[in-house]
Amino acid sequence: MDHATTFPRLLADHAAHQPDAPAMREKDLGIWQTWTWKQAALEVREMACGLASLGFEAHHNLAIVGANRPQLYLAMIAAQSLRGVPVPLYQDAVAGEMVFMLQDASVEFVIAEDQEQVDKLLECREQWPGLAHIIYDDPRGLRHYDQPGLMSLEQLRERGRAFDAQHPDHFERCVASVQSDDVGVILYTSGTTGRPKGVCQTHASFIAAGRGGVQSDRLGPGDNIMSYLPMAWVGDHLFSVAQWLAGGFTLNCPESAETVMGDMREIGPSYYFGPPRTFEGLLTSVSIRMEDAAAPKRWLYAKCMALARRVGADILGGGDVSLKDRLLYKLGDLLIYGPLRNVLGMSRIRVAYTAGAAIGPDLFRFYRSIGVNLKQFYGQTETCAYVCLQQDGKVKLTSVGTAAPGMELKIADNGEVLVRGVSVLKEYYKRPDATAEVLDDQGFFHTGDAGVIDSEGHLRIIDRAKDVGRMNGGAMFAPNYIENKLKFFPQIKEAVCFGHQRDEVCAFINIDYEAVGNWAERRGMPYGGYVDLAGKPEVLNLIAECIGQVNADLAAEEGMADTQIARFLVLHKELDPDDDELTRTRKVRRGHIAQKYGVLIDALYSGKSEQHIETQVKFEDGRTGSVSATLKIVPAQRYPAVRAAA
Repeated sequence: MDHATTFPRLLADHAAHQPDAPAMREKDLGIWQTWTWKQAALEVREMACGLASLGFEAHHNLAIVGANRPQLYLAMIAAQSLRGVPVPLYQDAVAGEMVFMLQDASVEFVIAEDQEQVDKLLECREQWPGLAHIIYDDPRGLRHYDQPGLMSLEQLRERGRAFDAQHPDHFERCVASVQSDDVGVILYTSGTTGRPKGVCQTHASFIAAGRGGVQSDRLGPGDNIMSYLPMAWVGDHLFSVAQWLAGGFTLNCPESAETVMGDMREIGPSYYFGPPRTFEGLLTSVSIRMEDAAAPKRWLYAKCMALARRVGADILGGGDVSLKDRLLYKLGDLLIYGPLRNVLGMSRIRVAYTAGAAIGPDLFRFYRSIGVNLKQFYGQTETCAYVCLQQDGKVKLTSVGTAAPGMELKIADNGEVLVRGVSVLKEYYKRPDATAEVLDDQGFFHTGDAGVIDSEGHLRIIDRAKDVGRMNGGAMFAPNYIENKLKFFPQIKEAVCFGHQRDEVCAFINIDYEAVGNWAERRGMPYGGYVDLAGKPEVLNLIAECIGQVNADLAAEEGMADTQIARFLVLHKELDPDDDELTRTRKVRRGHIAQKYGVLIDALYSGKSEQHIETQVKFEDGRTGSVSATLKIVPAQRYPAVRAAA
C-alpha cells in the first residue's frame, strides 16, 4: 500500500484489501463494538457526503472535539476526503480557550462528542457567530436543544446517504482531487509561551512519519493499540491516525478515561504509547498497591525489583547477563514481573513508546527492567512528533535515539537541535512571521531544545533551550532534568525548579494526593483535604527524604553537584491547566508560575522559614475562588560532589 499518498486513499486501500478485518473497536455499555475496514470506509463516505450537503468544501476547516471515539477519528478522514482539514481541539479546554482556535481557523463546522462539548460550543458561538453547524455524536441530554445548525451525527449520515444517491460520483471525485502536499490536519501547539499556533501538516508528512515508525517496529494488521490520549495531541495523531492507516492495525477506544486500565487488560494491546506522566501515574498506582500488601509480598517485590534493576534492561536489550541471573530473572518474571505487567495491561505489549516530554532515566529503567519494551520517540507538533526513535537493540536510557528514517539532525552553535526532513511542518496557519522564525533558509526547523549528539548518532536532550540557564557559580542549570528525577517518586506529582542566575536551586513541589493520602491513612494520620495534607510536618519530612535521594544522585553526576536542591516548599494547590499553570498537555508554564508565585520564590531565596499566600483558582464549572495557606520552607540535605575515579 506504499503507493497511497493521502489518508482517504489509505483507508480505501484497506477497505479493498482487508475489508472484513477489524479496523476499530469501542467499548460501549460494557460491550466491545467492532468496525471492519469496509464499515469504516462506508461511514466516512456517509459523513463526507453529509458535510458536502451542508456546504463543506475543499480547504474548509472542520473542528473535532471529544474523547477518543471511532466516529471522531472517522470524521477526520471524512473532512480530508472533501479536501478539507480536520482541526482537533482538546476536550478539556474551556470555552474561552476553544473560541480562540475556532476564530483563528475560521471554523464553520464542528463535530462534537456530547452535550458537554455542545454546551461549550454554543457559548463559543456568542463570540464567534461564524460557527454555523454543530454536529454531535452522543444525543443524550440534547433532545430539547433547538438552536440553529444543531444536528446529530446520525442525521448527518442520513443526509449523506441521500446526497450520495443524487450525486453518485461526488465522493470519488473529491477523494481523487486530494493532493499529498495538501494540509491534512491543523494541530494547535500547547502554548507554553503564548497563544497557541496552528501547525499545518500535510498528508505526505504524517504518512511518511507513520510509515517510518510502522516499518521500524514491524507493525501490521495483527497489532492492537489503545487510543486514550487527547485527539488534539500530535502524539495521538501520529499513532492513532497516521500509523493506524499506514500499518492497518486495530484501533481500540476505551469506554471512558476511568476504565482505560481495565479495558487494556481485556484487549491486551501489542502496541502502546503515552507521555511520561502516564507512565509515572501507572508506577504510582503500583507503589500504592505494594505499600498495602502483606509483609512477605513486599519483601519478595523488593528482592525481585533489585534484581530487575540490575539485569532486566540488559536482558531485554540482548546484553551479556550470567546464566544464574537469567534463571533468577525468569523466576522473578513468574512471581512478580509477569503479574505486574498484567495489572498494568501490558502483558502482550511488544512495543511501547513514550513521547511528549523528557522521561527520567529511573522511570525508563523501571519499565524496561520488568520486561516492557519501552522506547522513546522524540519530536514536536511541528515535526509530526517524528524526529528520533529508538531502534530495538540500540536503546540508551539517556538518549532519545537516532534520527528517524527520512530525518536529518544538526546541533547549532548555541546547542539548539535543528531538524530537517519528511515530517517538518508546511507552515503555521496564517502566521508567515512565526513560520519564518522557526524554519531557516536551508529548511531546518529550530526545535527550541538544547541537545548533544554522541559518537553513535544518539541525540540526548538536555532541556528546552530557553529553560537552560547558568547558576552564578557557572554550573549549567537544566530544570527539567532535575524535575524528572523528582517525579520518579510516587509521592511527587509535579515539580518546578528555579536556579538560573541564582547561587542555589530551590523547588516547588506538588504532592500526589492519592499516593500521599494512602501513605497518611496507613499511619492513622487524619487530614482534611489537599491543603491540610500538603502542610503536614510528616509529609514535608517524606518529601525531604525524596529530595535528599535526588541530591545524592546529582552529587554523583559530573557537573551536576552544584544543582542540588537547597530548599523547597510544598504548594498549597495542585498546578492546573485551568489556572494557566500547565498547558493542556500538562507541561509547566514556567514564566507564568514564576510571575504568579513570585512571593514564594522570594521567600525561598531570602532565608524565610514560612510564607503566607492566597491564590485565585478556577473551578471546572467556571466559578472562581481562593485558596490560602502558610507554607513551610524546608532545607534539603545536600552532599559533597563525588569525584569520578581516574
